[in-house]
Amino acid sequence: MTAKLDPFAAAPGVMKPWFAASTAIAASLEPTLIELVKIRASQINRCANCLNMHTAEARAKGESDQRIYLLPAWRDAPCYTPRERAALAWTDALTRLSEGHTHGEAYAALAAEFSEEDIITGWNRLAVGFDLWIEPAAAKAAA
Repeated sequence: MTAKLDPFAAAPGVMKPWFAASTAIAASLEPTLIELVKIRASQINRCANCLNMHTAEARAKGESDQRIYLLPAWRDAPCYTPRERAALAWTDALTRLSEGHTHGEAYAALAAEFSEEDIITGWNRLAVGFDLWIEPAAAKAAA
């Protein structure tokens, strides 16, 4: 796969603040929770780049292979906390908006576990849209 374009090179004025915002948002949440959410959105969007990057990052941050492998069946797997379940339900609802607006119940669960400031996502759309492939080591170096 060849990237359609490099958004960081094409629009550095847009991408630098985007990256800064995502870093600031991530600072308030548990590192493994962030990666689980990113992996789940990547599974739904079928983004190979993001799956590759975020599974490696999750492992580096201490996430178990078992919990990574069980993400497609998170609703039935007993290994996720209520907070993680709320985040995963919200991720599923927002990532699948085209399948219907079913996010009301997911938002209620999310609001019970997270602050308003904690509720934001977006990288997956860029990676899928532009066929990006970034090795985890390169992403870490860029940060």
